Amino acid sequence: MVMTAKQKKFAALAEPRNKITYADKIAGATKKTKAAAGKRIVKPKTKKKSGSKPKNPSLYARVKAEAKRKFKVYPSAYANAWLVRTYKKRGGTY
Repeated sequence: MVMTAKQKKFAALAEPRNKITYADKIAGATKKTKAAAGKRIVKPKTKKKSGSKPKNPSLYARVKAEAKRKFKVYPSAYANAWLVRTYKKRGGTY
C-alpha cells in the first residue's frame, strides 16, 4: 500500500504496534505476542506487614478464651472487638 505524505506523518506519530499498554500487561501480553491474554502477571513477593502483638500474652490468652466461651462464632468482628476492648480494660497493651 502506498502512503501519502500526510499518512506517513500520522503513522510516525502513532504508537508502534508492538508497544505494550497497561491493559495488555494486565492481560499478560508480552512484546513478542499480544495474543498471550489470559496469563497472569506474577508480582514479586513482598514482606507481610506484621500486626500488633500483645505485650502481655498470658492476659491476652485468658481474654481470648473468655471470648471463645462468650460468643457462638468466635472469629467474628464482634468477638474480636470485645477481645481487644476487654484486654485493654484489664491493662493489656500492644
